[in-house]
Amino acid sequence: MTGTEQLKSAIEHYCRRTGAAAPDPRAALIDMDGTLYDSMPHHAEAWHIMMAEAGIDIPAEEFFLHEGRTGADTINLIMRRAFNRDATPEEIERLYHRKTQLFAAMPPVSPMPGAAEMLRVFEKRGMERVLVTGSAQSTLISRLDTDYPGAFAVNRRITARDVKHGKPAPEPFLAAMRFAGVTPQQSIVVENAPLGVTAGAASGAFTIAVNTGPVPPEALLDAGADILFTSMTECAEALPQLLELCHNN
Repeated sequence: MTGTEQLKSAIEHYCRRTGAAAPDPRAALIDMDGTLYDSMPHHAEAWHIMMAEAGIDIPAEEFFLHEGRTGADTINLIMRRAFNRDATPEEIERLYHRKTQLFAAMPPVSPMPGAAEMLRVFEKRGMERVLVTGSAQSTLISRLDTDYPGAFAVNRRITARDVKHGKPAPEPFLAAMRFAGVTPQQSIVVENAPLGVTAGAASGAFTIAVNTGPVPPEALLDAGADILFTSMTECAEALPQLLELCHNN
């Protein structure tokens, strides 16, 4: 299948999935960890160490599959599995604070190769750009203006503090659409994790999955991605043609 055929197939997949005539992208709703920053290995290791300190042994690799959940949801999921109960509010605050400390103590992570180019493509098309992250940590959010100047206005950032139900629920992306004043058909989601892809697809947006970690490609497609790229660079290179095809459909 050629690149053009793959892009056309993705648009057809979206139309079949949603019943929309065609996507009409006017806003890009973009994840942060693993999408804008190559941060997931550090996050996974911080979660692993924190949980080991709490007496729960979980391989670091598992946390790639939990990416996108709020910290509270992740802690409760693991506490239910380990102890058959939810964490108390005090436990959530203490455990997530420790995880945040561990992440902050690790070497700084780098912007994801290709992410800046992706953002410039959306900017050239005059599209709104909204950050949609399950994180509440300031470690990377505070770097956005330096690493991606002008990309995300302060009122164009959805974090774990802004929603009641995080990914895989569609609430974060639906909130982002309200911020940007667009409909699902006018939205493109860019995600790298199965839970984020599930949330994006459930919101009704055209959903791009970018496999930047050790997640099986099938997990991203099964989660509802309309198209899958193997890197942010590949995504950025294909975006101009994808957007053109959407507008000409």
